[in-house]
Amino acid sequence: MLNDYNSEVQKFFLEMFLQDAESFVRVHNIFNPENFDRTIKPVAEFIQEHLKQYDSLPTLEMIQAATNVKLNKNEDFNQENSQWLIDSFESFTKQKELERAIVKSYDLLEKGDYALVEKLIKDAVQISLMKDLGTDYFDDPRARLMKLKNSNGQNSTGWPTLDRLLYGGFNRGELQIFAGGSGSGKSLFMQNLSVNWAKAGLNGVYLSLELDEGLCCMRIDSMMTETASKQIFKQIDEVEMKVKMLQKKSGALWVKYMPAQSTVNDIRAYLKELQIKTGKRVDFLCIDYLDLLMPVSAKVSPNDLFVKDKYVSEELRNLAKELNVLFVTASQLNRAAVEEIEFDHSHISGGISKINTADNVFGIFTSRALRERGKYNLQLMKTRSSSGVGQKVELDFDVESLRITDNNEQQGDFRPKQTIYDSIKKPDIGIDPDAEDQHFDVPKVKADVQSAKLAQLLGKIKAGS
Repeated sequence: MLNDYNSEVQKFFLEMFLQDAESFVRVHNIFNPENFDRTIKPVAEFIQEHLKQYDSLPTLEMIQAATNVKLNKNEDFNQENSQWLIDSFESFTKQKELERAIVKSYDLLEKGDYALVEKLIKDAVQISLMKDLGTDYFDDPRARLMKLKNSNGQNSTGWPTLDRLLYGGFNRGELQIFAGGSGSGKSLFMQNLSVNWAKAGLNGVYLSLELDEGLCCMRIDSMMTETASKQIFKQIDEVEMKVKMLQKKSGALWVKYMPAQSTVNDIRAYLKELQIKTGKRVDFLCIDYLDLLMPVSAKVSPNDLFVKDKYVSEELRNLAKELNVLFVTASQLNRAAVEEIEFDHSHISGGISKINTADNVFGIFTSRALRERGKYNLQLMKTRSSSGVGQKVELDFDVESLRITDNNEQQGDFRPKQTIYDSIKKPDIGIDPDAEDQHFDVPKVKADVQSAKLAQLLGKIKAGS
């Protein structure tokens, strides 16, 4: 691969492309005349305009006539050189785009427009040719299906009933949102998920934009050790021993506080620093919660909730895809959701923008009566990969240890309900249609008249007759 892309090398690129139209088509999406030196730029512009207008590449003679630049025909060119040409041109384009982005960034930094600087640099670094041709549908269907089976839905939430409705659980790279009113238990659900996944051996981060790290950790102590939160300090030695024992068979769990109005870039930087210093890869990320984040890609007023949440949710989902992690966050329900027994999209604070982006959205139902019974209800408001929309899941809640579990075995039974016909049809008495001599007892039908009045009425009718 070349390191110095001077004007002679750039001229050579154009000469090669003019001889191999197929290679030029493959790099056309990253071909930018602005990346060429001043002496070569008119040639690149002419080639681009001619292709746009006539749908073909110009000849060497046409280029010389239009730009007064003479290009040579390379007699030694062959198809074996085409891949080298494409790779070298891709590297050249990345380098030049990055150089121009850095130059443009100087003025933007003076104006304090850091978001646009970041976008320019990111776009330059991410320039690449489209080398992934997608999935050949007819090629090896079994391997394709097994790959999907093994990669999707294999991360249990720790709540079997919810797993069944989601066809196995959560997938990496997806955005899950727990929606609830103030004090409904959004943080509790994400902390319980963190405990479930850590106990399953996954490494993860619980990131709070609201609660103090110490308070979050104390809550998790109660959940991990199943100790009443009021007894944590009284049983501190026992709690310490249990946590250390759990550490040996659990994944790593970090609890981090970040100020409200942080951005996805702040989160990305923290996760990168964490990975470098610990050498451990993060498997799951719980952010408490989405509404307190600010977008990176655009300047939006905090009062414009619809637009703000749209950008933030899209950036969070991109982060989940980029890191390939299990990703859960929460969102506030608006006033209209108070006292409702069914949630819909209109009850989400900020509107439907975040729901459109999310893969799964769960509404949290709670009340004094439910808490007294030790129950929480989850309504599936949206699911991308299952048919559970609208269904509710009842989970058990221990108000002392703050642990949310799924001990209701009946909810997990998704067998078809018995029809009216099934409930009244005769029992199977073992008739063999091929047997000549069959003896079986038919149960007698008995009518017990226990009502004295009914017996008297029957007697009068009989006497009258």
